[in-house]
Amino acid sequence: MAPARLHMGFIDLSGSLGRHFGSIGVALNEINTTLSLGYADTLTVSSHAPKRALSCIKELCANLNVADKLQLDLHSNIPEHIGLGSGTQMAIAIGMALNAFYDLGLSVRDIAALTDRGARSGIGIAIFEQGGLIVDGGRGEQTITPPVIARMNIPDDWRFILVFDKRGKGLHGADEIQAFKELPPFPPQEAARLCYLLMMQGLPALAENNINLFGDVITQVQSSVGEHFSGAQGGVFASQDVATAMGYLQEQGAVAIGQTSWGPTGFCAVQGANVAEKLKQQVEQQFSGCENLEILVVSARNSGGEVFA
Repeated sequence: MAPARLHMGFIDLSGSLGRHFGSIGVALNEINTTLSLGYADTLTVSSHAPKRALSCIKELCANLNVADKLQLDLHSNIPEHIGLGSGTQMAIAIGMALNAFYDLGLSVRDIAALTDRGARSGIGIAIFEQGGLIVDGGRGEQTITPPVIARMNIPDDWRFILVFDKRGKGLHGADEIQAFKELPPFPPQEAARLCYLLMMQGLPALAENNINLFGDVITQVQSSVGEHFSGAQGGVFASQDVATAMGYLQEQGAVAIGQTSWGPTGFCAVQGANVAEKLKQQVEQQFSGCENLEILVVSARNSGGEVFA
């Protein structure tokens, strides 16, 4: 089982100190990719599995030099290209299943390197390893996968409200690569400010269960990075309807307002399961005429992915 993640933003897109990206993110409980492997006469994949599942297992079997006479059954799947890390979690889930099936003795990072995961963000890799809130150190000249520089538990009573736009998908594949190439320079002084905010306000606030201060830092990171990406995605949020809903949520007291990865999924945080459910109902009522929006309350996962031999 591989958990979904929220990607809460990059820390240094300037690379002025020799390391690019660096990012912050959180593992989620309620959305995941779960699969199983068994012997078969020929390679067979669940009929409802995305195409990437077949190509991924073929590639991994070839790279690992193991037989592909397998049955791959997909029991649940993180929706693709909406900012929840579906590609990385699919690759790691299949890789770790093969690792257990053939007793290969590989690590999560071995699998990530084999599947070219962690090219920019290391959040997806680390949340499978450890869960919780992760800060990765980005990429230097010798980096294979971005290292974890901070890992913390999210308080049990914190909840994240997700706002989905069922009509669209965020940038991915070749379009994402091209978008990164065309981004304007990120001011080094802004990267320094974000690093300082995260280290001296955001993480201490999390340690002290101060959701408001933590949320303010995440909102600032999201605002800065969202403005930087706005030319590529049409605004701070990829979906204007999601942006409107997130503005309403902020007015109602939600914090940590942002968009995960390229979206179009928006997220925010509140303290207390009951508070989250009531706010979800308010949003659904407020935007009842907007059929493309879907609202979901989720909790953070403070443990990593699971592999059962």
